[in-house]
Amino acid sequence: MRNELLHRTTTWQVLFVFFSCLCDIAPAQLLYSVHEELKQGSMVGNIANDLSLNVKDLSIRKFQIVSHGRKQYFNVNLQTGDLNIADRIDREGLCGTQQSCFLNLEAVIENPLHLYSIKVEIQDVNDNSPHFSKSIFDLEVSELVLPGTRFALGTAKDPDLGNNSLQGYKLSDNDYFILGEKLNRDGKIHPELVLDKPLDHEKQNYFELILTAFDGGRPVRSGTALIKITVLDVNDNFPIFSQDTYQVTLNENIPNGFLILQLNATDEDEGSYAEILYSLSDISENTHQLFAIDPLKGDIVVTGKLDYEITDSYEFTVEAKDGGGLAAHCKVFILITDVNDNAPEITITSLSGSIPEDSPPGTVIALVNIYDMDTGENGEVAGEIIGKLPFHLLPSSTSYYKLVTSTTLDRECASEYNITVKASDRGSPALSVTKTITLSISDVNDNPPAFEKSNYIVYIQENNLPGTSVYGIHASDLDYKENAKITFSIVTNITDSIPVSLFVSINSMTGALYAQRSFDYEQLREFQFQVMAKDSGSPPLSSNVTVRICIIDINDNAPKILYPSPDTEGSALFEFIPHSAEKGYLVTKVIAVDADSGHNAWLSYYIFQAPDSSFFNIDQRTGEIRVGRNFEDMDSLQQKIVLMVKDNGNPSLSSTVSLTLVVAENFQQALPDIIHKPSNSKTSSNTTFFLVVSIALISLLFIVTVMVTVIVKCRKSNSPTSFGSVGRNVYPQFTLGCPSEISDGSLPFPFSYDVCVTLDSKQNEIAYLKSVQNVPTDNLIDTDPAPGKDSTKDCLASTSTVQC
Repeated sequence: MRNELLHRTTTWQVLFVFFSCLCDIAPAQLLYSVHEELKQGSMVGNIANDLSLNVKDLSIRKFQIVSHGRKQYFNVNLQTGDLNIADRIDREGLCGTQQSCFLNLEAVIENPLHLYSIKVEIQDVNDNSPHFSKSIFDLEVSELVLPGTRFALGTAKDPDLGNNSLQGYKLSDNDYFILGEKLNRDGKIHPELVLDKPLDHEKQNYFELILTAFDGGRPVRSGTALIKITVLDVNDNFPIFSQDTYQVTLNENIPNGFLILQLNATDEDEGSYAEILYSLSDISENTHQLFAIDPLKGDIVVTGKLDYEITDSYEFTVEAKDGGGLAAHCKVFILITDVNDNAPEITITSLSGSIPEDSPPGTVIALVNIYDMDTGENGEVAGEIIGKLPFHLLPSSTSYYKLVTSTTLDRECASEYNITVKASDRGSPALSVTKTITLSISDVNDNPPAFEKSNYIVYIQENNLPGTSVYGIHASDLDYKENAKITFSIVTNITDSIPVSLFVSINSMTGALYAQRSFDYEQLREFQFQVMAKDSGSPPLSSNVTVRICIIDINDNAPKILYPSPDTEGSALFEFIPHSAEKGYLVTKVIAVDADSGHNAWLSYYIFQAPDSSFFNIDQRTGEIRVGRNFEDMDSLQQKIVLMVKDNGNPSLSSTVSLTLVVAENFQQALPDIIHKPSNSKTSSNTTFFLVVSIALISLLFIVTVMVTVIVKCRKSNSPTSFGSVGRNVYPQFTLGCPSEISDGSLPFPFSYDVCVTLDSKQNEIAYLKSVQNVPTDNLIDTDPAPGKDSTKDCLASTSTVQC
């Protein structure tokens, strides 16, 4: 039998119809026919050949069979392409008594995506025997019943179709009863027990007969029921229903206990023969769990949960039996109407858990299937994405959607999306369901490193320790992991010939700058270079920034006294003051410079040591030494004073120089005091020798001084001469370094002093705060000379210049 079924199945396979897939909107369709009850693994057909697919592509392209709301009755062997039976198929359980029974399947294949519709017709086999709703039928027959009286019996049911279904009945041999058959409007045969001879309660009051129902299958299957007949004395009237058939329409959501129908059968007999009991007959076990009848009132109520999606109609027989054993029957048909009691179902297939951020619009993320078990408008569903997200659903077929990107993505804005798909039906009220898909956005190296500043200015104090960290360059990258891993490097030199590595280095991982040497503000004020930050992406991206290093001055240089020169301190240095000099008379002027800048180069002048501080005073700002009071007599006066020049640094530095001031009208008048000047050291022959040499030199210097004085007096009016400046015109020019912009009120850039020293001490001038060439003058202080004086006019063109 099984071999015959397999042969017939193979024959039916040639009936398939295959439609070409049009852009995966109109799926192709295959039709197969297969008998029920085939063994698991039985082949239905070769779906790869029928769909013209390469068997090797089935696994690669993720070929799969999808069925809705049912078991998975079929599967596909991806190695051979055979469509096989995966589970037992019972046509009666799937389709009941319907003449045609089909299973609708959908096949999905990816890359590219195609959908195929498969319809499998389930053919009936004679696998069910006829069976009665009851195994025993009890009849009570009055002895007054006339021959020819018919007694309705319970019908047998066979869920098979055609010849395999119920064909007829037969009754066991007996002397009083024969079998009759009644054909109803629905075409079904109902067996009846017909009295052939009059009954005699006194002769025989009980009968047991066997009723057999048989089908037309090969071989024939049959079922039996026992008929127990009790012969009664009276009761010659049967109960009567108002109609033979009742039909009721119910919604599937009616509650338990709901009254469906109220039956009323009448009996013209009286007494116990008129008492009627109602019962359900010819009812399946499943139906019996859903409905019940009140045996006294005849009320039919719902006792279970109705579901249109499982069964849309029910049929059973109601029996009304009087107290004498006479019974009548009626048919009850219950039709179930669908209500919107099933929310849509969302199934996600072919899901991509992660896509790169440079994916173009239209990239497929997942295949979404939306299905509703309801019918009509209750089963019409539509899908949408909740929220404003860069995705949308693209319809692919009646129940499939493609979830695709609608715009370009940026991981730096959002690295992960929770995409909520909502499916809603058109029922009233509408039902909906949501499902969330988590999608990760993978990083692409599309962001170059970014520095915290557009440029960096770093201030370093001079005399720093080599190898110390002076600053930290920071950059960030919006990308992720390796694409955000940054390395730093120096890409330009200070000049074409001087490498930056001699001055600074950078930590490639942290961006920390290290001084490679100790800087000297007086030699190097500032320099700049470029730093590159490069990520580790493929290809790598980079950015450059300019770093400017400014050296900050500290007070590391003591003032340098240019005049009086400290180098002559080993021999006598004199300034002659006429006895007629009055208070305020300019004796001489101390000239000093400081290699530092700003406050560190602001100089103050002091008389550090003096025998009598009342004779002379000094201007702390200009260094001019003047007579402090008038002289009282014409006696010669000689004083040795120590002058100190002090800068404004913290701590301040200073320098000193000794100067002998002599009050006398001329050199001859002061000569005895000079010669007999007391000495702190012991007298010796060496001292006498040096004294004689000194006198000779002084005499020579005096002669030269007189000659120069005569020449000068020819050009100018007579004025006191300064011996200390004879034979020596000093015009030094020196640079005053000014600290950078972070110093506390000091001058911002280098300036120069033009110093002019003439024979006349009153005409000694310092023209200061003049810009040095090739030095930026954006922040220079305007320092024009005092009104009425122009120091540069007093300086000779042949004046020697000293640059400090």
